[in-house]
Amino acid sequence: MPDLIQDGDFVFIFLDGKRNWIRRVKAGESFHSNKGILAFDDMIGRPFGHKMESHSGIVFQVHRPSHTDVQIAMGRNTQIIYPKDAGTILVQASIAAGSRVVESGTGSAALTGILARAVGPAGRIFTYEIREDMYIGAQKNLTKFGLTDNVTQHHQDILEGIKEENVDAVVLDLATPWLLVDEAHRALKSSCFLVSYSPTIEQTMKTCKAMSEEGKWGMIKTLEIFQREIMVRENKTRPTTWMVAHTGYMTFARTMSVEE
Repeated sequence: MPDLIQDGDFVFIFLDGKRNWIRRVKAGESFHSNKGILAFDDMIGRPFGHKMESHSGIVFQVHRPSHTDVQIAMGRNTQIIYPKDAGTILVQASIAAGSRVVESGTGSAALTGILARAVGPAGRIFTYEIREDMYIGAQKNLTKFGLTDNVTQHHQDILEGIKEENVDAVVLDLATPWLLVDEAHRALKSSCFLVSYSPTIEQTMKTCKAMSEEGKWGMIKTLEIFQREIMVRENKTRPTTWMVAHTGYMTFARTMSVEE
């Protein structure tokens, strides 16, 4: 049975790669653009993934928003962690339903939202942000997209200490992550993951050095992911001339038991 759009659902209204919108469906109201009007009443009860014609005859697609759609809609007040990297973080750090994850900094909450969806109602995200403007902006984004139920926001410098204990993963997007490796080890369960995301190799080297010196971390590795779209056209398929290349270095490490 198809998943039907309900009053209050978020929808991804797609015209093309540059013209698309996320909106909350509200009975009696409409979506307006320069390509026409779509009545939300006409969406309610129809399946996600249907085509819909505006009053001016332009055909739109109506989908359920994906992780990427929501992440882009949150904006980029700071550099966000791209979907190609976010997906790698989820898989490499074994973040799944029920996981309890500490994150810092929150930024626009782009990664926070992806983490919250991944851990589900049985899990929880504890996210730290020192800047008040970013804390408030992230709160607005999470509320706007209905992602607050399993997220705890801390308006605090995480370098002052992690409040949580026995968490399943710690994900850092900080200027000085090497200063937090001992505190992250204290907060994590044994054999669980620290993830450090850094844009420069110097930050990455300092973080790896800090983890190597104490002997508290195992399986330390750093990854960099490239993404290239392929334009598939009959008799002229080729890669696009633009690609998402370097965005950041992701360092992963697992906690070793201090009893050994």
